[in-house]
Amino acid sequence: MGDSKIKVNDNGSLLVDKNIKLIDGEGNEIKTNGNYYLCRCGLSKNKPFCDGSHKGKFQDKVRAK
Repeated sequence: MGDSKIKVNDNGSLLVDKNIKLIDGEGNEIKTNGNYYLCRCGLSKNKPFCDGSHKGKFQDKVRAK
């Protein structure tokens, strides 16, 4: 997977590289198409995926230290 990554977007979702498998709590793979966005605000109605519900309601910036 080499350069696979997860990017923490400012004030929003997690952008996950398409090469990273998404697995549920029982170990089953959740099918994704290409890169995907995961909710980190808890407001999405399509969890674990982001549906944009955070816009204007969630603010958080993560920076490396």
